[in-house]
Amino acid sequence: MISKLKFDENGLIPVIVQDAETNEVLMMAYANEEACQKMIETGRTHFYSRSRKKLWMKGETSGNVQDIVSIQTDCDLDTLLVRVHQTGNACHLNRPSCFKEVIYGDTRSTAAIIPELRRVIRDRKINPKEESYTSKLLKDEDKLLKKIVEEATELILAAKSGDPKQEAWETADLIYHFMVLLEKMNLPITEVYRVLSERRK
Repeated sequence: MISKLKFDENGLIPVIVQDAETNEVLMMAYANEEACQKMIETGRTHFYSRSRKKLWMKGETSGNVQDIVSIQTDCDLDTLLVRVHQTGNACHLNRPSCFKEVIYGDTRSTAAIIPELRRVIRDRKINPKEESYTSKLLKDEDKLLKKIVEEATELILAAKSGDPKQEAWETADLIYHFMVLLEKMNLPITEVYRVLSERRK
């Protein structure tokens, strides 16, 4: 398949890297044919540095490696989409993603909240805070399970009401508690995706 890729006049192809669990865009870099081959051989992202004129593996010095889940190409065969499991932060500025600054519009009504919320929940699990509601839920399994039932019921009632604001509020409540439960169970969302993929046949 690599032989079919369309590299530019410099022998490079842009690579968009996404988190395999949340689809958060982590970074964008360039790869040459050798880097593409290395990705397939090693299962970790490799790129070509245009400034240093050399091949490099993501995380080779920082330890923030990217384990590849899948590699896709666009319809023109001139761009790659690589989904990964990210260790640590993707950005060299020690941020989860290289894409942070908003220069137009607003991300509050986008899925950008999902990876942010996941990071907060995981941090509360690793570094519990006494005043944190999330920490209390993670500590008390019965309370968390009761909240799941409660929020599901409230969403059903909201759906019957036909009030969009109430429906959105209760849906958000259920999603949040569901995400806390996943973390409590140590169940990777990728396993849920796998089951959903099997069901769509």
